[in-house]
Amino acid sequence: MLRDIGSAVWLSRYQVWAMARYAEVYAALHDYETFSSGSGVGLSEELNQVMAGGTIGSDPPDHDRLRRVIGRQLTPKALRQHQDHVQQRAAALVEELVERGSFDAVPEFAQRFPVSMIPDLLGWPENETGNLLAWASAGFNALGPMNERTMAGFPVLKNLWEFLDELATSRNLRPDSWGANLVAAVDSGEVEAGKLSVLLGDFLVPSLDTTVSALASALWLFGNNPEQWRKVRADPSLIPAAFNEVVRLETPARGFCRLVARDHELSDGVTMTAGSRLFLLYASANRDERVFTDPDAFDVTRPNVASHLGFGHGIHGCVGQGLARMEAHALIRELVARVEHIEVGEPTWRRHNTIRGLAALPTTLHT
Repeated sequence: MLRDIGSAVWLSRYQVWAMARYAEVYAALHDYETFSSGSGVGLSEELNQVMAGGTIGSDPPDHDRLRRVIGRQLTPKALRQHQDHVQQRAAALVEELVERGSFDAVPEFAQRFPVSMIPDLLGWPENETGNLLAWASAGFNALGPMNERTMAGFPVLKNLWEFLDELATSRNLRPDSWGANLVAAVDSGEVEAGKLSVLLGDFLVPSLDTTVSALASALWLFGNNPEQWRKVRADPSLIPAAFNEVVRLETPARGFCRLVARDHELSDGVTMTAGSRLFLLYASANRDERVFTDPDAFDVTRPNVASHLGFGHGIHGCVGQGLARMEAHALIRELVARVEHIEVGEPTWRRHNTIRGLAALPTTLHT
């Protein structure tokens, strides 16, 4: 296990350092001057070149300016105005699935809900929603390493980039949508026009696939841990902690890279030289027994669960995590109100470079 070998381990096959322990990953996420995102955060240099300059592939001060433009739509105050709408959509979906009884939780629950929200919130053209999942999946696959999944994703990403460029030019975005707000930021001079397509992509790719992963994992974990489901049903105030535990245990994004900007020595004497790349393993850090007692267990009452790194941390902490939480909490609330027992069948796991997630999950809801 990488966590047992050392604070950082050199992976010769990929020519990258891997950091797997919680304390070191947390520290690196809070030290952007040593561990830079400005040249991209993937193992694929081809995608890193494309990513550079967006909110994910940038460092302060540019990062702070771009994140401020995107983040104002995603503050707790800004999201509250959407709460009732999200809850109503969640109620309608859960009611339909309860009536059906049995279904595949991945397309019918985990994918369907966030994809249905994209046109409403981002103002994307309605006829483009069929491409959203493929675009998001290809974006994360292209982070690398350079393998068949990465290569297969490039044509899909080319289609996304062409669409984003066309959208940035046409500005075919619903008035008062989040996308339209980005256009307003360009028109006011807050960000340059050339950044518009990148920022539109930053709304889409980082958040959609990770939310799908977390929602499917929630049903899988509750189905396999009925005693934990009973705890949440008995005390719905546990819903936020329960979702945190889902993200901790089944971290949607396994990790991201950084460029080591200056020589750095770790506490056990491992030295990473400037110019090398470092892979921060969020999923491993979230199961670090030094921090989380019985880390492989699903425990909705885990006392320190909020300290997980499933949404990253520091200046690059997931800007859309408030939306992901709002969607997940709404769905779990509706399930708690209607469903006594969640039965799941044999899962099929995705083969993906970055995302840990399910491809299929037979599910039956018992009321």
